[in-house]
Amino acid sequence: MNGILTFLIRSVVVLLGYAVAALCSSAFLHVVSLPMLGFTAEETPAVVIGSVVFSIPFIALFVAYFSFIPSLFAILAGEIIGLRDWLYYAIAGGVIGAVVMGYFRSATEADQSLIGEPGFMFALIGAGMCGGLGYWLIAGRSAGGWRKPREITSPEPK
Repeated sequence: MNGILTFLIRSVVVLLGYAVAALCSSAFLHVVSLPMLGFTAEETPAVVIGSVVFSIPFIALFVAYFSFIPSLFAILAGEIIGLRDWLYYAIAGGVIGAVVMGYFRSATEADQSLIGEPGFMFALIGAGMCGGLGYWLIAGRSAGGWRKPREITSPEPK
């Protein structure tokens, strides 16, 4: 029973970490795109408050949707191998951002003006890296901790 409870708690922690990763990625995309919108200094606080309250969580739903399958592989690898390094999660997040960009390239055939820009590519990779670090803060630092450590036995003398 103790093993099942440990597994269930770890699953909740992983889901919470994934939610934080999606929020971090969405926040990064908002911070990167905010200067391009051309708001004045007086308008910026209202726009930022509106982004924090509504837009960041809403876009996080799309981020979580598009990055679920590649994130699943990265999370499973981290849990099975027991990778707890922040660099693994940052690089895995960048790779996930590149995979999501590949989704967009294959889905849109007609107008690829935004998708072909290097700034868009780097924004998605950076958002993935921020999401990977957000996941590491919540769940990645204790990855693989649910497994019981193997007992080391020494050979008996003859």
